[in-house]
Amino acid sequence: MTLTDPPLRERFWTLPLGQLNAREWEALCDGCGRCCLVKLEDEDSGEVVFTDLSCRYLDTRRCRCQVYAQRRRKVPGCLQVTEEMARSDWLPVSCAYRLRAEDKPLPEWHPLLSGDPGSVRDAGISVAGRVVPENRVPERDWEDHVIHWVEN
Repeated sequence: MTLTDPPLRERFWTLPLGQLNAREWEALCDGCGRCCLVKLEDEDSGEVVFTDLSCRYLDTRRCRCQVYAQRRRKVPGCLQVTEEMARSDWLPVSCAYRLRAEDKPLPEWHPLLSGDPGSVRDAGISVAGRVVPENRVPERDWEDHVIHWVEN
């Protein structure tokens, strides 16, 4: 944060995504790590499924990108979360960006409401300790890692 960054507005997470400033946008993330999971898309149906494989740069214990500022240079396929993406299947249904894009409230476990970053893990939403870095599994075996976690 710099001196020129605007302060977080009270209850900013209730605003439409298009009204958030850059600092509020970043603060909306619950830190679950699910956006950093490898997703597979069925070429015929277009269905998107999640795997238990994470980006190689995801700290799988803390659910934070280890190269966040350089992520799009280090991982050319890394997608920046945008309002348009928040309306797609590329983000899990529990994602704060997707919920707000659908004009839904944040769940009670979200750190902005609970005041506790650990509430994401306590609610079973965090991928911490539940995933394997993608570079440890041959790509031919990725389909064996499709998951269907229950969304809370």
